[in-house]
Amino acid sequence: MPAPKLQRWIDLLAALLRRTQTVPFEQLVEEVPGYLNAPSLVARRRTFERDKDELRAFGIPIETTRDSSDNVTGYLLRRASFYLPYLSLLHQGRSSKPRRIDRYGYQTLPELSFEPEQLESVVQAARRVSRLGDVGLADLATSAVRKLAFDLPVDAGLSSPRSDGIPEPSGAPVDSALLEVLDEALRAKKVVTVEYHAIGADARTTRELAPYGLFFLGHHWYLAAADGPAGPVKNFRVSRMQSVRMNELKPGTPDYEIPSAFRLRAHARSRQAWELGDSEVSEAIVELRGASGPVVAARRLGTAVEGSPTHRRFAIRRHETFARWLLSFGGEIVPVSPPALVDTYLALARATRRLYLEAR
Repeated sequence: MPAPKLQRWIDLLAALLRRTQTVPFEQLVEEVPGYLNAPSLVARRRTFERDKDELRAFGIPIETTRDSSDNVTGYLLRRASFYLPYLSLLHQGRSSKPRRIDRYGYQTLPELSFEPEQLESVVQAARRVSRLGDVGLADLATSAVRKLAFDLPVDAGLSSPRSDGIPEPSGAPVDSALLEVLDEALRAKKVVTVEYHAIGADARTTRELAPYGLFFLGHHWYLAAADGPAGPVKNFRVSRMQSVRMNELKPGTPDYEIPSAFRLRAHARSRQAWELGDSEVSEAIVELRGASGPVVAARRLGTAVEGSPTHRRFAIRRHETFARWLLSFGGEIVPVSPPALVDTYLALARATRRLYLEAR
């Protein structure tokens, strides 16, 4: 009977981890019984390649080594890249790591020590991530901190959340299953068909998109994708997708290629959060009252207002996001128009002040 996949994976990892040098494929086959059950060498190679790719997809950094002629010589899994460091907490300059490690401990592991304030920052950061409004991110943040809890005292921080004075975000929730389909399509480079609600036109349309990347900005998930087989790259808010279907034809074969010059980080930063979306564009005018470094940097954004050097003009789609950005300047940049933006800004300022007064 063919060996279960999980058993093959365990045997393959054991064969790689017991060595510090490159292991050729022929030797790995001899040490993984599941490969010996294959009817031919071609079948063994095919099964091994599939196992290797799936393990890499889980984050296990199996390296392929090559000679000077670019021929594959074998495979390597570095222990330092596979095992997590030993986690400890510093107290009065002393580590919580035990002086003696039992016979099952890994004495060669590097140590990562946290000051109490650093550990508290990690817990607070996880709490902030869990409050961004995305179910998937919240689950991942909570799971990550609970894994740290095996070695570090972080449970108390998670079980008794405290207010950090930040208003709750207003991002629309996103179905985690929908994000999983988009993630799978991105990895396989497969076209997706989505039912998309365009707010500006107040219409629901069916679109075929070639995903280039996912990014989180202004409390919302966005998909950067080519609109059509050879269309321009646009940003689509994931919360406005009713359904997503990945092309299942020719599995294992990509439907498109992402241009080598495309950089998701640069693309996401090419537009401000208040410019994203398909709502109607409105004109906003702000007054710059301060001369701090952030205000000087903000002068490069927007466009000049003729006859008024202290005013800048912005084209915005999302009033609340723009108001939150203005609020971060602490009164050194304030909105002048339109009235709806001014009202939103003042409401956020009052809510923030109330939170700080209650905390005090």
